[in-house]
Amino acid sequence: MSYLHTLSTRSLLVLVAAVALLAGGGAAIAVAAGGGSGPTPPPEALPQALHDALAAPKPDGITARIKFTNNVFPSGALTGQAGSALLSGASGRLWLTNDGRGRLELQSDAGDAQVVWNQTDVTVYDASSSTVYHAKLPAQQQSESGTSAPPSVAEITDFLTKIAQHVEVSDARPTNVAGQPAYSVSVSPKHDGGLLGSAELAWDAARGVPLRVGIYAQGSSSPVLQLEATDISYGAVSASDVEVAPPAGAKTTDLGTPSANHAETNAKPVSGLAAVQAAAGFQVVAPDTLVGLPRQDVRLVRKAVLVVYGHGLGAIVAVERAADTAAAGKSGGMLSSLPTVSLDGATGHELATQLGTVLGWQRNGVDFVLAGSLPPAAAETAARDLGK
Repeated sequence: MSYLHTLSTRSLLVLVAAVALLAGGGAAIAVAAGGGSGPTPPPEALPQALHDALAAPKPDGITARIKFTNNVFPSGALTGQAGSALLSGASGRLWLTNDGRGRLELQSDAGDAQVVWNQTDVTVYDASSSTVYHAKLPAQQQSESGTSAPPSVAEITDFLTKIAQHVEVSDARPTNVAGQPAYSVSVSPKHDGGLLGSAELAWDAARGVPLRVGIYAQGSSSPVLQLEATDISYGAVSASDVEVAPPAGAKTTDLGTPSANHAETNAKPVSGLAAVQAAAGFQVVAPDTLVGLPRQDVRLVRKAVLVVYGHGLGAIVAVERAADTAAAGKSGGMLSSLPTVSLDGATGHELATQLGTVLGWQRNGVDFVLAGSLPPAAAETAARDLGK
């Protein structure tokens, strides 16, 4: 994504991050390889196609009709949320300015979902729950100012050669998206990919604007997540299109700011099993291996212990913290509304998706959350082994 046009890349990254955060997906993004009818650009080597996209002049603004697909969650997995446009998918409109502001509006039977952002803030309104989510964005890097020269074809070729050690990268494929001649490229992990099948991206061949992004699970021909333009036009966008406040009276959830814990972030990390055990204040469970995966890291993050097994997207992450005594007997914490599973005497709460599984349970005064890009049965086996 970093090798696409500055304006559109930043705007779409903000958009996709906000939608993924609220949809619980937070995964990679990809695009369907097929395209719509219409003219296609001439064949071009991927490094040259990416260089041309980066070097293309910025549009004054973008207005588009879009389609958002979300097949991450199986039917009934999230009680009471099936009608949300953020969780079930929807269609809508997108507005982007050339100074980093934008708005995405999605429509569904449960009501609209709206994402509004600028250079410093993002706000998401979900009508199905009448909730506003607000977050500060990370400080923009100087290199995103748009004044620096795009990387050369040689530099892009070198970058692609390096990442090819870890992923398979396709050629630039001529296609047509939203009536625009476009190129698409797919990326798939060579190893340790978990349940991820491939990630793909398509962009306007003349302007470098991303037109469709999404992700595919292993063995699936349909996208798990996808955001695509079905119609697009370029030209100035008025401030009134991107400066829209959520309805009065909606409840607000503040998701925090990246700099809120600056002092804590700069503190010397506590890592290594012995040091973490001494500082944790509860009995840390971190066997040398978990379902055959070697332990790679143990560290204290605020009041929780983070344990990582394996490498890459196939890794398993376990988070442990002292159980809240006020909630004794209420296993699962934030996951408590999810379907239950039996874990050798403990009751777990499980969210199973096409891209991975999250499982929470409580044992011996410790709350556990295990997550990984693995099927439910494998996650449950790992949870049982962790609880021994």
